[in-house]
Amino acid sequence: MRQAIHHLHVHARSRGLVEFTLQVRAFVRETGIDTGLLTLFCRHTSASLLIQENADPSVRRDLERYFDALAPEDPQRYEHDTEGPDDMPAHLRTALTHTQLSIPVERGEPVLGTWQGIYLFEHRRHAQAREIVLHLIGE
Repeated sequence: MRQAIHHLHVHARSRGLVEFTLQVRAFVRETGIDTGLLTLFCRHTSASLLIQENADPSVRRDLERYFDALAPEDPQRYEHDTEGPDDMPAHLRTALTHTQLSIPVERGEPVLGTWQGIYLFEHRRHAQAREIVLHLIGE
């Protein structure tokens, strides 16, 4: 049994979904691990991780609009606003999604569906550099 770990930096220009599937695939290939389990962990409280369709961009736009409606920016609604009006809505959106994903690895590749991509879901309005920790265990 072997393990590999990598800290990946994903840059988001603004709120929304940023695909980083290719970087994950490259990490898995570089490890030489053929079969195992890949864990991805987002080290932030105002961004999250999703596996989502990567073929039709309207899916991403609809998700973003849905979360805007679910956790809107409204200064009258929230007590916590330390970093601005998008601060608490970002925390709510993270609470409703995931900061950790697990993906099986087979034949040296993450086992994803045909139209699945791995995304950072940035919940803040302004550009952010986010750190994602990748941990692969297997043989």
